[in-house]
Amino acid sequence: MAIDGSTRGLSAPDEVTAALAVFRENPASVAVLLDIDGTLAPIVDLASEATVPEITRQLLMRASRRYRAVACVSGRRASESRAMVGVGIITYIGSHGAELLEPGWTEAVLDPALEGWADRIARFRRDSDTAELRRARVRIEDKGPIVAFHWRGADDEMTAREAVDALAAHAAADGLEIHWGRKVMEVRPPVRIDKGAGVRALVARSGVTRALYAGDDVTDLDAFTALRALRRDGVLQHCLCVGVASEDGPAAIREEADVVVDGTSGMLDVLAALTAGE
Repeated sequence: MAIDGSTRGLSAPDEVTAALAVFRENPASVAVLLDIDGTLAPIVDLASEATVPEITRQLLMRASRRYRAVACVSGRRASESRAMVGVGIITYIGSHGAELLEPGWTEAVLDPALEGWADRIARFRRDSDTAELRRARVRIEDKGPIVAFHWRGADDEMTAREAVDALAAHAAADGLEIHWGRKVMEVRPPVRIDKGAGVRALVARSGVTRALYAGDDVTDLDAFTALRALRRDGVLQHCLCVGVASEDGPAAIREEADVVVDGTSGMLDVLAALTAGE
């Protein structure tokens, strides 16, 4: 649990530094796993306008030279994540674990369990794109095996949320899965898709014995859970869950994290500490 060093529940700087020491001392055994939006890139009203600062890119490239595995784990599609982050020498796990894009690959590989659901999700997306939804300023994001509905920045966010609630009811009645995030609702196939599964697969492939994960939203809690399970099972010797705090972020991130940092600027400090001396 994070030490409540302020009214926002942030960890003290020396606590964060101490927590990172076990990863810095043996980098060849370490995986550094990072959410993007809200962790590396500040949250903005339009997801398409989010950017990763150049200094963050530079630190990611340094980390990739130092640690055994570095990966971005995002709700965005893997190819979109790579284009946004702009670092081609790291791994991208997209669509909440449904896609894998390794360095040097030109296309992401989709989890075979999801391939049969693509047409059904696409049909739901097309049917949902109504004049009423557009008037409410709900934005539809195509994530391949997932379709997302955003209401952040709508003229009337309450009305937009009501429209999304209605879509959620329709999706559930159609046998699809519903997942909520920060002013976004995702419709997914009734097949396990979560960041925890993606993290487990990467740890297995890379053979690391120490792993750090940083994230800011409810979908990142699955990755926290996966790392701790791998630690209990003896697959990992050490793990660290870094919560990236924000004003409208879920309280569970602060409650479940081992250490809590202040937004994307706090995460930048973590990356700088991990790569110091590189």
